Amino acid sequence: MITVGTLTHRFERFASPQLAESWDHVGLQLGSLSQPVRRVLVTLDVRPQVIAEAKRRGVQLIFSHHPLMFHPARDLDLANPQNQMYKDLMANDITVYSAHTNLDMANEGMNDWLAADLGLKNVEHLDDSAVDPNTNLAVSLGRVGDLPEAMSVDSFNQYCLQHFDLQGLRYSYNESDAKKKVRRVAVIGGSAAKYFPLALAKHADAFVTGDVSYHIAQDMQINHLLLVDPGHHVEVTMVDGLAKLLLKWNQEEEWGIDVVKSEVNTEPFHFLTKV
Repeated sequence: MITVGTLTHRFERFASPQLAESWDHVGLQLGSLSQPVRRVLVTLDVRPQVIAEAKRRGVQLIFSHHPLMFHPARDLDLANPQNQMYKDLMANDITVYSAHTNLDMANEGMNDWLAADLGLKNVEHLDDSAVDPNTNLAVSLGRVGDLPEAMSVDSFNQYCLQHFDLQGLRYSYNESDAKKKVRRVAVIGGSAAKYFPLALAKHADAFVTGDVSYHIAQDMQINHLLLVDPGHHVEVTMVDGLAKLLLKWNQEEEWGIDVVKSEVNTEPFHFLTKV
């Protein structure tokens, strides 16, 4: 039987922790690298419902995108639901490992999966801002590529709704561009609005990213860049992407583990439409 450390060592050859942003907290979150693993649960977030799912499904390792422990605990008061989660995990010998901005940066990682969801062709890096220490190849937080065919602003919004399987999205554009066709698209998962100048530099017609603030949306608008904000939860595509990678390595390395995908919806928002 393999350990958490065996699995995460293989993962870190794919997405080195050195690629993570300085403010991020990636890697082991809780538990032990020496924990034996028979079953892994892949999830976007670690929330109480996900922990209950892990217990029910006999999981020893939760592998998440968003860190479990993003901010240090000031105390271990169990009246705090976050602290109660830590207790539940430890009481059930469940280890948690998270790969966040290193997975965003990695080649063939998060942002390649998002580009694939959109069916982008001729995909390239949005910039070459870093180098993978494992391969010495350039890596980038974002991707840019071409849609299979040019489409109107309204059609592209509907296209995003369908291809990301969304209940709703926000968008912003310059009204003088109402008849403009969208062909070249930049995409970065999570909250990456500040990188919109990179999308402009790559001649993108649209920039897809989440959690965009009011004033940055206005800045994109005056720069004639269509903004499509599908929300942060669009990164749930990593559940499929990472599960496929782990299953591939499981076969190659003969680990003998089960890899299961979380079925819990961790999207915190509901969407109301005017009637």
